[in-house]
Amino acid sequence: MKVVKELKKWIQLYNEVHSEAQELALAYEYVKEEILTEEELDEMYASAMNLVETLEFRNMLRQEADQLGCVLKINSGAGGTESQDWASMLMRMYIRWAESNKYKVTISNLQEGDEAGIKTVTMQIEGDYSYGYLKGENGVHRLVRVSPYNAQGKRMTSFASVFATPLVDDTIEIDINPADYTWDTFRSGGAGGQNVNKVETGVRIRYNYRDPDTGETREILIENTESRSQGDNRDNAMRLLRSMLYDMALQKRLAEQQKVESNKKKIEWGSQIRSYVFDDRRVKDHRTNFQTSDVNGVMDGKIDGFIRSYLMEFAGDKSEEK
Repeated sequence: MKVVKELKKWIQLYNEVHSEAQELALAYEYVKEEILTEEELDEMYASAMNLVETLEFRNMLRQEADQLGCVLKINSGAGGTESQDWASMLMRMYIRWAESNKYKVTISNLQEGDEAGIKTVTMQIEGDYSYGYLKGENGVHRLVRVSPYNAQGKRMTSFASVFATPLVDDTIEIDINPADYTWDTFRSGGAGGQNVNKVETGVRIRYNYRDPDTGETREILIENTESRSQGDNRDNAMRLLRSMLYDMALQKRLAEQQKVESNKKKIEWGSQIRSYVFDDRRVKDHRTNFQTSDVNGVMDGKIDGFIRSYLMEFAGDKSEEK
């Protein structure tokens, strides 16, 4: 049923484009006969082009994981309160973006900053293609502004890291050996009543991951404090672990296929991908050179321009083909 549903979407989009193209051809004849005005023809042309671009953009999300939900993790960089405040601003930006797209957002782990902002947050953004849209957000996001936390009013630069992974569903099978992980429990902090603060509802899973190629072993640590129920938190922590293991396998497969063209920047975790310069009213993506002066709009979640420009430039690369 899932495959049928996806195919129906493509057929519907094609039919809409085909219908608009036929109407546009007829409209051209109607203008010559003065049945339609040139302004009406221009409007019909713009509508048809918008549908074609939407279909082309949708074609950029054709990878196996693109249709899945997304696990988004944000970590503040060095810089104390200023960087922690920046991380919280990014969290708000992605939440506003998700809400505008009618996606469900769940915060599974949040560590607040010492004075303001956050140190780290893990969010689940559930909805069709949310990972496909957000996979280009991986990397370091740089903020330049006059800091409200600096008494001298100096211009400061802060960094925060964003990491997106696919949120696996029941259709994805990931084998996890029970002998390779252990559980810890702890008390959840923050608001939520006596049960949250006095009962060990928070869970922590430690998984010993062995690289199938090199044989090297490393520990994966996941915490979850979303629910007041320890059982629910265990279930969600295991889901996050499955998502991470799936992403690691996916990235390894893509790395084997990857052949980046010489005139394109290599996109990888840890690279600085975007700068938000508040004083100059400019947000620029360093990979695509797409930029906007609507800083307030971007911070309110209007990042579709950045998402579209990234996917249109990089998602069609041969390294993305299966």
